This record gives sequence, structure tokens and C-alpha cells, in this order.
Amino acid sequence: MRLRRTIQAALTACATLAASAGLVATGTSSAEAATPLPTRVFAPYFEAWTGQSPATLAAQSGAKHLTMAFLQTATKGSCTPYWNGDTSLPVAPSSFGADIATIRANGGDVIPSFGGYTADNTGTELADSCTDVNQIAAAYENVVTTYDISRIDLDIEDNSLTDTAGIDRRNKAIKLVQDWAAANGRSIQFSYTLPTTTGGLAASGLAVLKNAVGNNARIDVVNLMTFDYYDNAAHDMAADTQSAATGLYNQLAKLYPAKTPAQLWGSIGITEMLGIDDFGPAETFTVANATTVYNWAVSKGINTLSFWALQRDNGGCPGTGGRDDCSGISQGTWDFTHVFAPFTGNTQPGNDFSVGVSPGSATVAAGSSPTATVSTAVTAGSAQSVNLTVTGAPAGVTAAVSPATVTAGGTATLTVSTTSAAAAGTYPLTVTASAPSGSHTGTFNLTVTGGTPPTGGLVNGGLETGSLAPWTCQTGGAVVATPAHSGSHALQAAASSAQTGQCAQTVTLKPNTSYTLSGWVQGSYAYLGVSGGATASTWTNAAGWTKLTVPFTTGSSGTVTVYLHGWYGQGSVYGDDFTLA
Repeated sequence: MRLRRTIQAALTACATLAASAGLVATGTSSAEAATPLPTRVFAPYFEAWTGQSPATLAAQSGAKHLTMAFLQTATKGSCTPYWNGDTSLPVAPSSFGADIATIRANGGDVIPSFGGYTADNTGTELADSCTDVNQIAAAYENVVTTYDISRIDLDIEDNSLTDTAGIDRRNKAIKLVQDWAAANGRSIQFSYTLPTTTGGLAASGLAVLKNAVGNNARIDVVNLMTFDYYDNAAHDMAADTQSAATGLYNQLAKLYPAKTPAQLWGSIGITEMLGIDDFGPAETFTVANATTVYNWAVSKGINTLSFWALQRDNGGCPGTGGRDDCSGISQGTWDFTHVFAPFTGNTQPGNDFSVGVSPGSATVAAGSSPTATVSTAVTAGSAQSVNLTVTGAPAGVTAAVSPATVTAGGTATLTVSTTSAAAAGTYPLTVTASAPSGSHTGTFNLTVTGGTPPTGGLVNGGLETGSLAPWTCQTGGAVVATPAHSGSHALQAAASSAQTGQCAQTVTLKPNTSYTLSGWVQGSYAYLGVSGGATASTWTNAAGWTKLTVPFTTGSSGTVTVYLHGWYGQGSVYGDDFTLA
């Protein structure tokens, strides 16, 4: 994965794989057949360098299957892979063997992954490092027999996408392993994990697959990393996942013209990055996005759902992107895992449906009664009976759906009634559609106007006090006299190679209410946003003053953190005349 900033153990010179090759040729386990993975599998990446137990985290999170990252050589030129390139973690039962046995006993399995961003940039990805195809194949076979696994993942990024010799060696080795497996009664799958654009694989990733076709190497799953687009564009990460996978489907249809649509979708995998990815807040994958992707993936019958990484599935660092130990957004621990975990199963999707609410919101004065249309559609199989309910109405508001039961493909009317006693604020009403195949939800955001203005809003938004308080900044942040948008002071956020320079203040607003944060900014990669009780941001590259606006809705506490920051190595950014309305 692109964000890998692992701190690996000291790398040492390594021996050849002669011993490993001997094990493959003579080991008794070569005749055993590993249990195949389910036809649909959720297998998040586990960061193996952290010292944590994969079995423990799998049990705590509910993720039965894990993709174990990463296997790579200790030094460039070696043919011996180790976990994380650490010579103290060889491919042996002593390295994660007990954990893998526990995971299997609990009904799951693991997928060892070779490569990753660090290996691809240091020449320690196995096929880039080792120039002997037979030794590469022997290393793969040794992993198969040591851990009795049924799939190997190959995470190929950055420099490995342009190493044509390494690409060819890797695919030739895959073919050798597949021939060896067939001769020994095994079925071993290979997946390629590749970066993507929002429209499918870039030319470099597509070239990897074309080379595999040329070498008669069967690639069972093409797994897209649907994040880190780095295109300076606004992103709906769930929609971009769908467009990227659809683009890949069209590319695979040309590469494998004999495959049916079901087979093509069944050879696609998706790996998300939880929360804020390496690029920054403009690329933020939310829990709501996860639900959208899950429903879509089930309807299409894709093979694999994953994310980077299990250790990130918590809300321990709101507003911070690219960390290995937290998502950077406000969330509960294991929220993403709980959304994706039901994906695993041995049956292809049967009957399924979707539900939507249009319009998705309404703003009314207390005493009014807005309506919306609840639409259902068949997404797989046949139409089925769907029961509709609505929850989330606050005091002074009632909501009902009529009719309460429709056949998938039909519509109903959501009627919301407010009384004069309804408190001003924004309230998400959840429409739940239940059927024998499962349930899906849609949201209607009701905004009731009136009431008492909030207290505890933004303070010192124009910096005209001449001091930071109540703003707090990372090192170098300050109130400056120039440049200033108006008045005689502005806020400086001092971004450097080591920090974004974030300046922030925490404000208390009315719960469950829509607001708009505004401010004037200038500088390279100037970000304005909120975190904590709400997550929203925008950014610009501006040599002069530019106004940014950030709409958001507070949560149940009403408390949010307003921030301005730049980006690593891009220099200071400035802000002035911040307002909340």
C-alpha cells in the first residue's frame, strides 16, 4: 500500500532458497490440499510488522480472514523472502504459525501478500530482487506448504510497475507454481493488488496482466487499491470505487473474451483505505461509503472486499490522514469491519434490492409536513416483498411510510409531520427496507428552522485580537500582520516536511444541525475543515486570497474542531475572516 512507512528490523545479507526448494520437492505437505477460500471473501490487510497478534485482532474485530502484509527480501538481490524483510521472521511455523492455526480454528484463513510500497521502492519485492524464476517459484511454493494456504497476493506498486524484467519473472514463476500445484493435487490462487485510476487500471497495471496472459499465468483476482488517486480532484470515494471497478471489468472483458460477465465480476477485488488516505482529506472513505460499496459489491458478485488496514479501523486520530494505527475520522472501533464482514460466503448473490429516498432532505418551519418518495429496485435475482419502516424522528416530529410493504421495484411515500414544539435542528431519519435476502437503508435529512441560536461559536475568527487564543497551532503557527485579508492580522499555519502546521479551535454548536464554515485562505494546499463531531473539508492552491466554504452537520454533542492546515513540504498557508453560520 502506498502509505507504508514501516520501521523494519535491520536488514541482513541472506542465503539462497536451496533449502526451501528442497522442502517443496520432498515435504510431505505438498500432497495436502488447503481449504479453498469462500467464493466471496472479506480479508482486510493486517500490518505484520506491528508485533500484534493477527489471531487476537481477527477475534476482536470479527474479521475471520486476513491478508497478511508483507513478504519481501531482506536485501536487494536476495531470493529469500521474510516477513517485512526481517530476518528474525522467516517463512516458518515459528512466524505466525500458531496465529494462523487459531484463525483457521475460528473458521477463517489468511492470504500472505508479497510486495507493498516499501518493497517496491527498495528493490526487495521478490521478483524484482531475485533474477532466478525457479527460485521465485520455490519461494512461493514454500509459503504454500509452510502455511497450507490457498491464495497468494502480489501487491505491485510504484517502481515494480515499471520493472519489466521483474514483471516477466513474476508471471513466469506464477505459471510454474500453478503447474506444480496441479501435479500435487493443490489449487492455488494468485491475486494481483494494483493501484487504479477512477476509470480502471492505468497502462502500467494493465501491462502486468497482459504479460501474465502472455505467460499463460492464471490471475484469479485483480484487486484494485481504490484510494491515493493524487489527482487534486474532489472525490466521492464510494462512487469512485464503482467507476474504477467498472473500468477494470471492461478491461478484463477484452483480456479474457471467453469469460462470462459473472466470471469477470467474480475475478475482481476491491481494497479501500479507511478514513483519510495518504493524499489528504479530499480523499476520505467514510463508514457510509463502506455501506454503499458493500451493497454494490454484493450486487455485482465481486470476489474480494478488503481494506488497508485492520489496525486503522478506529477513530483514534480525527483529522489526521495516512496513519497506520487509526483512520483519521470520527468512528467507532471496528465500524468498517462490521460493515464488510458479512460479505464472506460460499454462495453467489441471490435475490437482492436497493432502496433510496428522493429528495434526500428538506428544510421546513416547525408545523410543516414534507414528503419524499421511497424507491426500491431489484439489483440481483428476482423481485421480493420489502417491508418499510422509518426511525430517528425527534420529539415533535412523526414519520411514516405508506404503503408499508412494496414489491422490490415499487415506490412508497415518506410523510414527515412536525409540530410547533419541534426543536430547531437537523435530524437524520432512517428508512429501513427489510426482505428475506436482508435489509438496506436510506436517509432523509429533516431540517427544522426556528429555535434559539447556538452558543459557544467561533471566536477570534478575524485574528484581530492580535493573539492566537483560542486557536492552537503546531510549531511555527502564529498571528501575522501580513498577508491579511482584512483588518491587520491573519493566521499562519506553518507546514513543513514533518507537519501540516495545523491550527485549530474547538467550538460547541447546536447538536444535529447544519452549518457552513467559511474562511479566506492563501498558499499551497491550504485546507479548511472540521473534525471531531463532524468531518468535512475543502482545499485550494491559491497565490492570492480565496474564499472556501465547508458545509457540515453537527453530531449529538454539537462539538467540532475547526482547523486550517497546509501540506507536508509545501510551506506556510494563511487564513483570515473565519465564520460559522
